[in-house]
Amino acid sequence: MGDPPTSPGSPSVNSAPRSERSEVDTQYEVAPGSGSASIHPDGADILVVGEALVDVVTRADGSVDESPGGSPANVAVTLGRLGRAPRLLCSLGDDASGTTVREWLGSSQVRQIGGVATRTSTATATLDRAGAARYGFDLCWEADFRAAGEPDLVHVGSIAAVLPPSAPDVARLVDRCRGRALVSVDPNIRPALVDEPVGVRARVESLIARADVVKASDDDMRWLHPGETPAEVARGWAAAGPALVVVTLGRDGAIAVFDDTELRIEGVPVDVVDTVGAGDTFMGALLDALVEAGAVGSDARGVLERLDASMVCAALERAARAAAITVGRAGADPPTRLELDGPAPCPGRSGGA
Repeated sequence: MGDPPTSPGSPSVNSAPRSERSEVDTQYEVAPGSGSASIHPDGADILVVGEALVDVVTRADGSVDESPGGSPANVAVTLGRLGRAPRLLCSLGDDASGTTVREWLGSSQVRQIGGVATRTSTATATLDRAGAARYGFDLCWEADFRAAGEPDLVHVGSIAAVLPPSAPDVARLVDRCRGRALVSVDPNIRPALVDEPVGVRARVESLIARADVVKASDDDMRWLHPGETPAEVARGWAAAGPALVVVTLGRDGAIAVFDDTELRIEGVPVDVVDTVGAGDTFMGALLDALVEAGAVGSDARGVLERLDASMVCAALERAARAAAITVGRAGADPPTRLELDGPAPCPGRSGGA
């Protein structure tokens, strides 16, 4: 599940300025066999942290589909289908749903780590006639962060990053990886799960200040900073620490703020089936482009700071194209590299959620 897609167009560039568990040891001793850099064709060990679950989707016509999902899992699957073979630190039960999710991950070259939980989480999505979703959740988090190892890129976000019991562990992992890896954050706020908005906002802002790359939807920004425009929020976040801040605007495209520059691309027209997983696909494809540029490991920050407008625009357009493919078919079904490099999606109305 994720936020809306964006895609290519003529860019404009402006100069501008619940299952609880005890927490694991804060030192994060590396678990035996947790390292996996050697399996990655480009040598980059990519770690995605957060929920994997089963989506139960009720469509406007009353039909019900069940499929694997979860925002961080969708990001990992996108990276896997683009050839990056990431690891996903998540919480899955030894049950039928867990088996389904593991097989789905494995089929996209994603390796699940973090141990076995009591049960596998579920998310329910009720779609309206435009394909937009309303969500509900039954969550269990019991993942062991000692399996994280020493990644070259770590992406965190969504439920696991901002809610207990996992949020403190995510924050400590981010602190440990800063300066050693590219740190990426997508808050992907789920208001239905938030019963302490002040605390969640504080945790999100803390993660953003420690990140190298932040991607958020305009819906996230409206919840986090009511009354401010996405561009205003993005500029504030960029000033607080990240080298690159990207905001997806649904059918209106996306903006990026970096190095005192603000860049915008338009939305891609596409016939929308549903928006599930669109923002996660965008995130995964954006990270793929940054890995391609060499923004991994201890060199990541320097590479990001040397990106120019044309490079950022190309990365956004590719990510938006990937998201447009996802909204053009049912469920969170990111494209493969072959599909992404193929013909453009069929024209239609612009995607959004």
